[in-house]
Amino acid sequence: MTITSARYIDAGPSTNLSDIRFSPKPPPHVWSAAEPPFRGYQPPPTEGYAQSSRRTAIVIDNGASLLRAGWSFDKSPRIAFPATVARYRDRKINRTVSYVGYNAYADATTRGQIRNAFEPGSSVVGNWDVMEGLLDYAFVSLGVAAQDEGVGRPIVMTEPVANLGYSRKTMTELLFECYSAPSIAYGIDSLFSYRFNNGRNGLIVSSSHTATHLIPILDSKPVMSSATRLNWGGYHSADYLLKLLKLKYPTFPGKFTEYQAEEMVRDHCYISHDYNGDMSCFLDWSGLEDRDHVIQYPFTEQIIVEKSEEELARIAERKREGGRRLQEQAAKMRLEKLVRKEQTLDYYKNLQQQLVNQTKKEIKRLLDEDEFKDEAQLEKTIQELEKSIRKARNKDVGGPEIEEIEPTFPLLDVPDETLDEAGLKEKRHQRLMKSGYEARARAKVEKELERARIAEEERLDNEHREADIQSWLEERRAARQTLLQKIKERDRLKADLGNRKSLASQMRMKTLANLASDQPGKKRRRGGDDDNFGANDDDWGVYRTVAMGEQSDDEEEEDLGAGLKGVEAQLLKYDPTFNENNTLEAQSDWTQSLMHAFLRGPRPFDPESQQEAHQVHLNVERIRVPEVVFQPSIAGLDQAGIIDIAADIINHGLAKTEDRISVLGDIFLTGGNTMFTGFDERLKRELRAVLPVEAPINLRKAGNSLLDAWRGAAQWAGCSESSHGFITREEYQEKGSEYMKEHNLGNAIAY
Repeated sequence: MTITSARYIDAGPSTNLSDIRFSPKPPPHVWSAAEPPFRGYQPPPTEGYAQSSRRTAIVIDNGASLLRAGWSFDKSPRIAFPATVARYRDRKINRTVSYVGYNAYADATTRGQIRNAFEPGSSVVGNWDVMEGLLDYAFVSLGVAAQDEGVGRPIVMTEPVANLGYSRKTMTELLFECYSAPSIAYGIDSLFSYRFNNGRNGLIVSSSHTATHLIPILDSKPVMSSATRLNWGGYHSADYLLKLLKLKYPTFPGKFTEYQAEEMVRDHCYISHDYNGDMSCFLDWSGLEDRDHVIQYPFTEQIIVEKSEEELARIAERKREGGRRLQEQAAKMRLEKLVRKEQTLDYYKNLQQQLVNQTKKEIKRLLDEDEFKDEAQLEKTIQELEKSIRKARNKDVGGPEIEEIEPTFPLLDVPDETLDEAGLKEKRHQRLMKSGYEARARAKVEKELERARIAEEERLDNEHREADIQSWLEERRAARQTLLQKIKERDRLKADLGNRKSLASQMRMKTLANLASDQPGKKRRRGGDDDNFGANDDDWGVYRTVAMGEQSDDEEEEDLGAGLKGVEAQLLKYDPTFNENNTLEAQSDWTQSLMHAFLRGPRPFDPESQQEAHQVHLNVERIRVPEVVFQPSIAGLDQAGIIDIAADIINHGLAKTEDRISVLGDIFLTGGNTMFTGFDERLKRELRAVLPVEAPINLRKAGNSLLDAWRGAAQWAGCSESSHGFITREEYQEKGSEYMKEHNLGNAIAY
């Protein structure tokens, strides 16, 4: 979809331009587009395995964005990498190679083979081959040796809220069968984060990479029956920004990628305290240079070697000297040509004199020597030479323009029966000459009549203006609006023709095919008639027909721009409410264009500059993208926002008043998508608007919204209460892969 817009302002009261638009602005702060997140070789932290024992758990935060892994005695995860694998066959070494995590972004070949372990936009594992590769890489990086007994350590792994039974079952089988884990335990990432931050009663608002969950907690136990999911997270924000940018810059020369969009969302977006108010004035010129963020994509600027003043002067002098020499040569050639014509004229006049008093036979012999058919042709050649010589002399020395002498056509009145073959041929020639002469005379008369008609229209228009100025002004304004509409339709049609999928382009191709077909309207069968288009020169006239379209010749020749300028000149002269700012030329100025402020910010745009052509301007997108969690309808999501969800949980999901008060006393924010500037203030302010006035609201953030889920899982794995949450290998073999144990930080069997 291509953005095509034109804004025309009706003639109205005079308004002065703000000085802000023309005031000098400092150079823009330019951010570089994110490079592929390849980090090179990183030595694996394998020393942790030697420090561990068989009771030390391996903690894995299995996130859709990053997989974090470490030991239960660590304070932070030892490794963290994207859940991606690039696998392809290297022909040089004739082996299949795999690149995991950040290594998958090493070069263009690996980036083209990237596969994600999760379904797009969800926390459900969809590619188990990739998941196995991620776990292999994680265990090797932690120093777990590939021995017969497997990893030999308990495993604690996070999972999403209401994880699918099939997904948990397959993961259990993978860990027990492939890695021979002695025991495993699952838990919800946001509950681990809440426990790590010493929460007991509250409402968890967890907005992560793939979804946003709101979970009430009472006495350190989640009320899973009231937990609610909003299908929007960091992944969807980046994807939404990508769509907005592709719509905003349909012909952008660079390529937008997912990791670049994620970087833009993380570094440039923020939560607006008053979205509707900020959106209405976001593109105002006052302060736009601060609100408009410029992202620079890689480009190659065309290098133009600037010449010094002396070099420019020498080049100009050489051009002038070359021009003088060409003029002298042209004058010399004209003079030589004139001399040759005069000599030829003298020769033909002498020949004409020689024909006097000669016999017919001698006359024919003299004419044949100079390739003349008869004396009439000789006379005609002499007249043409005299006319050409007079023109050349007048052009060189100046003089009055030679009027065209009315030719005579004596043979046209002579009957054909009295003429021989040469006479008939000459008669046909004179008939053509007479037709051309009469056509030129008619054109001259038509020009005179057109000038008289225009003069008469101007006279009548002036009389109308002097008699009724208001009616005349209304007619001029209506004519201006008609011309503006025609210009807008022309621009729209031009944009549609540039898009091969548009209706106008398809109709044009259909017309072209029908015109080129020998049997218009009849469907061609494959292998039927031979395609002989172009064999006849008349076939190529179809392109002229298509170019002219359905418009008449008068409309095709109409100069809309000149007509509009004429009408606007009259309005400027006689309409006191119409000034320079109301003209189309002034409205097309970038300083008055809302579209220019949206696409290019508060500075002029140079289309010849590769640097500016490879720039992306983020303005309204900075508040529009993160606003979706509060207003999902912005992105076409048919769900309630987190404010409505939270109010519903508190008012209807909790029956007791004391439970509501205790939950409102600790609203806990966790997850990377809650790290936008202003998220907590906006959430608190809007919750206050939908809850009772006397309801206490206390809101806090996680110490580290990204790492606290892993830290909470590691803390839980190292304490004694976690023992009842592990599924041992013996229990797996006895009860099957669908068996699970409930605990306060995990999913429940039934809600």
